[in-house]
Amino acid sequence: MRTGSPRMTLPRALRSELARLARSPLVVAHLACGLAGGLACGAYFSVARWDPALGADAYAQFLGALMPLMSGIACGLAVDEERAAGRLANLTALPSRGRAVLAKWLALTLMGAGALAVAFAVFGTALACAGRLPLGPAPLALSWAGAALGSLPLYALGLALALRLGRNVAVGVGAAGTLLAFFSVGGLAHGLMTGELTGALASPLSWVPLAWPARLGSLGVEVFIDATHATPALLAAALPAAALSLAAAAALALWFRRFEGGRPDA
Repeated sequence: MRTGSPRMTLPRALRSELARLARSPLVVAHLACGLAGGLACGAYFSVARWDPALGADAYAQFLGALMPLMSGIACGLAVDEERAAGRLANLTALPSRGRAVLAKWLALTLMGAGALAVAFAVFGTALACAGRLPLGPAPLALSWAGAALGSLPLYALGLALALRLGRNVAVGVGAAGTLLAFFSVGGLAHGLMTGELTGALASPLSWVPLAWPARLGSLGVEVFIDATHATPALLAAALPAAALSLAAAAALALWFRRFEGGRPDA
């Protein structure tokens, strides 16, 4: 009969990651960002004269465009915490490095999805209380799912950059991605001011993965405004995002098996 320590599985590694992250200030930071964004934008669009449906579209684009930066910051700080706690021993000294880094990736993406959920929920509640949620909560729920899906490859990229090149590079790439995401939809609130459904209007920049959370988040609302044009665009964007998420996770796990330490930030 075999004895010894339990076999390391991805669910066990994820539970361990979540338990450690529960004590991290990153959780509070994500919650604060979600609350602040939802309250500020919800209060504004509750009284602004803009079309509330286009306002929800602009808000979804805004949240999605912030995800490259948020993922870069979250991954950079999480890796810094791992280095400070034991020079990445919680990742590199485990029986399966691949499962360990995937658990870290999943935990960070769950935090990001949680922050998005809070931001959308608070925003939607504010508009509903003001009687300015004409499409109901379904578009915001679909926008949340789209923005979260589009963010999955970004967390894999941010984690790899933070491990190999340090926090500052991960944050810098995330900041550049946020700028690119805003340009991909014509700029901040472009659709709100022009009345265009900018998520459904594909541009060359909108096919860059860094812009996918903004576009997928936007299309979640636009599908309920004009299903004829937005539905094909949503499917055309969601399928590559799902495929790239799986590929990015596999590549991250394979790469980390041979990881040799990377460069810590000063």
